[in-house]
Amino acid sequence: MASYGVFADYYDSLTENVEYLRRADYITQVFARLNHDMGLSLDLACGTGSLTMELYKKGVDIYGIDGSYDMLAQAKEKADEQGMDILFLCQKMENIDLYGTIDTCICTLDSINHLTKKDKVQKTFDRVSLFMNMGGYFLFDVNSVYKHREVLGNNTFVYDTDRVFCVWQNSLCENNEVNIQLDFFCLSENRKDYRRYTENFSEKAYTNEEIEEMLHNSGFEIEAVYGDLTFEAPKEQEERIIYVAKKVK
Repeated sequence: MASYGVFADYYDSLTENVEYLRRADYITQVFARLNHDMGLSLDLACGTGSLTMELYKKGVDIYGIDGSYDMLAQAKEKADEQGMDILFLCQKMENIDLYGTIDTCICTLDSINHLTKKDKVQKTFDRVSLFMNMGGYFLFDVNSVYKHREVLGNNTFVYDTDRVFCVWQNSLCENNEVNIQLDFFCLSENRKDYRRYTENFSEKAYTNEEIEEMLHNSGFEIEAVYGDLTFEAPKEQEERIIYVAKKVK
């Protein structure tokens, strides 16, 4: 997985449309419907910590883990600025090693798709299960196969913000995998010219059958599968799918 060095610097400005507060509200509503007290919660692949902090504001006892030191540096700085005492740990998803058990784990914004090998997804589910209390819940989302094939694949997107100009180029490969190249054009300190930085990574979409199998192998039972930020089943052209799974063994 990439370290997202330059991407970390501009991640927040490029993801302003994510609506972190709305996602935090949705997540707490999901667990309220299940009569589940989130208890000690883990935000897995927390990135720059925006969602972690929104849930913290809502009273959730939560900490974050990410595999990128650069992303976590941004998260820690933002939390400190707002006086939030949140623990952030640098660990890869498939190798998490927690100090104790958790009651809830969330993993959002297609982080699972960044694991392009099925065995690494399985290992991630295994590790989450290992540290999950019986009856605890694992909520995560994934980009759908439809999104990879019809939306991302072989398309280019341009993002122009006050801080950076970003060109996002995708190349669709076999097995629903997309190779992604990000070109950042950043204004120099003298504000007279731009510097170009490039980062490359891949994402893979998994079928519902594959995800169900891996969750079952890890001792989880699927409680619900929703379309993005809804309580309805995913539509045929759903781009992001949300899974809610319960630790049963």
